Amino acid sequence: MSFDSLGLSAPILQAVAEQGYNTPSPIQAQAIPAVLNGKDVMAAAQTGTGKTAGFTLPVLELLSRGTKAAPNHIRALVLTPTRELAAQVGENVAKYGKHLPLRSQIVFGGVGINPQMMQLRKGCDILIATPGRLIDLYNQKAVKFNQLEILVLDEADRMLDMGFIHDIRRIMTLLPKQRQNLLFSATFSEDIRALAKGIINDPIEISVTPRNATAASVEQCIHPVDKPDKSQLLAHLIKQNQWSQVLVFSRTKHGADRLARFLIKKSIPSAAIHGNKSQGARTRALSDFKDGRVQVLVATDIAARGIDIDQLPQVVNFDLPNVSEDYVHRIGRTGRAGAVGKAVSLVSAEEFKLLSDIERLTQKIIPREIIKGFEPDERLPESRLRPPAGVKKPKKPKDPSKNTSPPNQGNRAQAQNGNSNKPGEGDRKRRFRKPRASTAAAKS
Repeated sequence: MSFDSLGLSAPILQAVAEQGYNTPSPIQAQAIPAVLNGKDVMAAAQTGTGKTAGFTLPVLELLSRGTKAAPNHIRALVLTPTRELAAQVGENVAKYGKHLPLRSQIVFGGVGINPQMMQLRKGCDILIATPGRLIDLYNQKAVKFNQLEILVLDEADRMLDMGFIHDIRRIMTLLPKQRQNLLFSATFSEDIRALAKGIINDPIEISVTPRNATAASVEQCIHPVDKPDKSQLLAHLIKQNQWSQVLVFSRTKHGADRLARFLIKKSIPSAAIHGNKSQGARTRALSDFKDGRVQVLVATDIAARGIDIDQLPQVVNFDLPNVSEDYVHRIGRTGRAGAVGKAVSLVSAEEFKLLSDIERLTQKIIPREIIKGFEPDERLPESRLRPPAGVKKPKKPKDPSKNTSPPNQGNRAQAQNGNSNKPGEGDRKRRFRKPRASTAAAKS
């Protein structure tokens, strides 16, 4: 299959070709025709599958067939959880819409709102926004939704994790009832399905990977280590293996800053990226990492959404995530486009429960390797693969040869017959039972 067969117009096909793409990814091959047919879509796809182009290409095509947006109005709205992801989607729209007379704009918090309001006065065909800033703009009467044709919820699972559910529900009340809805998520959790019920109408459901599966192109490994030795072990692995570009995940913002400072002292160029950093600092850190000026980027899960690097060879879980699904999303950032990637996790004994939850989710025991000189004092327990959550073990059939009567049944019978000093269950029931009315009284 080629992009030519998907129903896209010549200007879009030209832009796609200029980016060096000839064949659509599986998510694109399924999503693009569905969106062009005007269907609502729910799509589950891991990072690196091309899902952003899976909705930007058909949205651009549909909007190119209509009339431009009036001042302060928008025709398509893409909601994203983070600034970085908004910028990534905006880049995608700009690249593939470069030969179309369409206007797009990116809005998010952390920067001045007035320039964004000024831009919206001209009207906008595609608005990419974070929920909070969009509500601010609406309250300022800077954006109107009367002309809205298409709504896209990107990274819907992360928006729920970040607590945007109330903002999303409020935004839904402001939008026209007649619209096309597209929901993209890394996984289809029960919370995502509950959210979709109030937004999506009779959707086409697309899933290009098995639920909660890890990519086969990613080599996974665990290095058991005591928690205080993690930083030294990470520095050792980077230097020993000559890793040139490493994305390291930290559970906390302060932990990310502390680790980046430690690595810099070890002469390893590093930067931290998280929600407490200014937008300028986050943009510079990401740009330096992509360009090779920074060797190690230490990120929290939320800040890492929007990091889009085609050939990322190494991902390290300095801390295991509290949410097992985040492990799948983290390691999905390496091993893309047919390349082999490596995901290394530094795991202390106190994180064994988190490790067990991850292995239960993925149904895979992750191999372990103890690094010489970093042998843990507290041994990491051996893993045992449990069935996935919600799957119960089948009950063993009862042996008919054995007596199945409850124990002490005879004693209860004796108690009810007055042969025991201890009252039985039957006595208790009779003792508190209201006297029944006589038949004659009932009839009267």
